Amino acid sequence: MGGTLRFGGVDGVELLQVLGEAADAVAGSLDGLTDWGLAGTRPGQYRSDLVADAAAVRVLTEAGLGVLSEESGFSAGASERALLAVLDPVDGSTNASRHIPWFATSICVLDESGPLVALVVNQATGARYEAVRGGGARRDGEAITPSLKESLGRSLIGLSGYPPRYLGWRQYRALGAAALDLCAVADGTLDGYIDCMRDAHGSWDYLGGLLVCAEAGAVVADAAGRELVVRDHSGRRTPVAAGTSALLSELLAARATWRR
Repeated sequence: MGGTLRFGGVDGVELLQVLGEAADAVAGSLDGLTDWGLAGTRPGQYRSDLVADAAAVRVLTEAGLGVLSEESGFSAGASERALLAVLDPVDGSTNASRHIPWFATSICVLDESGPLVALVVNQATGARYEAVRGGGARRDGEAITPSLKESLGRSLIGLSGYPPRYLGWRQYRALGAAALDLCAVADGTLDGYIDCMRDAHGSWDYLGGLLVCAEAGAVVADAAGRELVVRDHSGRRTPVAAGTSALLSELLAARATWRR
């Protein structure tokens, strides 16, 4: 199979099946893992990242997709493929290593126009978020929509990192896995999300959640106003998301009050 796409043309349903097989392969690789600690390969890389990456990349490349992975970079021949799967095999690796049930496999397939199909699977609970461009977003097969909160002072906000001052939220949560945090905005669990660090997230962290948000009706932007679709391993962004444009504007304005 390795040289050609196993599905005829570009079919969202068939692509989702492939992404589901990759996520299932990750789950299988983690089932037998006994050492969830740091791998000693590079800072912040865990043994779970390595075994999960190998399992997911194998499925994706055998289906004919190019792969850009946080853990292993570009797969062989990725630049020659029409479709690129941007992969984070274990988003929230620290959570996983400490048995905190908020870590995920996130995969977003890009075509020449941008995000096409996405799957984000909470590997601790099995919850699956999926989206196809123009086809809406679902959690475990059910359509999802974001909350309609427009005011920061009435909102529950997810944080990555922590801001230098109180931003005026009603409540906040720091959950530790950007892909799932964005999906939580998409289904209304969170009203918004703000990355309080600077350029800490690669495209594998947020592209899956970005498409789920977009198809659910939520909005996502980079804090510095840059394009979020990044196709290289070194690119980093600062994502901010909300269920409504009004709340997103408040979050971006709050984020702009410090340089970090």
